[in-house]
Amino acid sequence: MTEETREKVITSAEEREETKPAETAEAEVQPESAEAAPPEATAEEAEAEGAVDELAALRQQLAEAEAKAAEYLDGWRRARAEFANYKRRNDQEKQELIKVANAALIARLLPILDDFDRAFQTLPPGLRNLTWIDGVFLIHRKLLAILENEGLTHIEAEGQLFDPSIHEAVTHEPSTEYEEGQVIGEVQKGYKLGERVLRPSLVRVSAGPPAEEEKAAEEEGKTPVEKAGKAEEVEEAQEA
Repeated sequence: MTEETREKVITSAEEREETKPAETAEAEVQPESAEAAPPEATAEEAEAEGAVDELAALRQQLAEAEAKAAEYLDGWRRARAEFANYKRRNDQEKQELIKVANAALIARLLPILDDFDRAFQTLPPGLRNLTWIDGVFLIHRKLLAILENEGLTHIEAEGQLFDPSIHEAVTHEPSTEYEEGQVIGEVQKGYKLGERVLRPSLVRVSAGPPAEEEKAAEEEGKTPVEKAGKAEEVEEAQEA
């Protein structure tokens, strides 16, 4: 072995010896890397747990928001219903106020209708064909039409059964033509405004057929001529 060869062998041996500590160090470092792996897994688990907690918090916030929205919606619906009821009551009160005002005005016009009726009842026959009388009748019809358009109606009285809600009795008179409690005649017309009685009718009410004492009193009050006529009627009836 030459000197040059011997040096090469020695150099190779030295390089191998220098390489062994580096390998040993790498071998020692590998376990440390293996031991460092668990902290990485723990960080991922912590991150997953944090995401779950965040999701639960978001779900809770959503539930609270939905509850508040339902509460607000219910309050809005109640407020809307209360406002609708208030508006309806307000409209009804306005209508009632208008009706009361109309009723007060129409009630003040009823005596004018009464004056027209009395004037027509006492109108001489010779004046009925005059032109200005026709004008008065026309004015009366126009006034009555205006009041009827406002809801004014005449209360029927003659021949009807006495009703204290719409009639006011002035007298109770015996009558053979009308049954007891039936209206004989109308002293003053009554009127209704819609379903409300504006003024009851003043009426004469039948008390039924006269009693025997009243018949006797009537017979006594007759003149001799009337009594003679009555006796002749009785005799003729007997002969027949």
